[in-house]
Amino acid sequence: MATAEGRTIPFTGPEAIDVAVLETFPYDGPEQEIVTETDEFSAVCPFSGLPDVARLTLSYVPGDRCIELKSLKYYVMSYRSVGIFQEHATARLAEDLQRVLQARRLTVTTRYNVRGGFLTTCSVTLP
Repeated sequence: MATAEGRTIPFTGPEAIDVAVLETFPYDGPEQEIVTETDEFSAVCPFSGLPDVARLTLSYVPGDRCIELKSLKYYVMSYRSVGIFQEHATARLAEDLQRVLQARRLTVTTRYNVRGGFLTTCSVTLP
């Protein structure tokens, strides 16, 4: 009988995350909180090679820039074949987005589908 123990599906490293695709546009308006969500975030567990799927929520108060949504979609899609732990993915998302947005406040939350009976939610807030 064949077993899956010790097997893994091939994946790429975090260097495949495409930060260069992120684009912003100028924002000059009152302070507001912008919340963007998708159920389509996925990366790969670097231990098993199996997909980790999550609901991704980006919440930010813009400084003078907003994220362009199509570029955000391409950036998020670049994680699909990347082997990265859930906690590291959440931190990387927050750091990359804050770097391009320079938001007054930014929070990235990932709520991963149940794996092994555990529901995992990760959240990073940056000033």
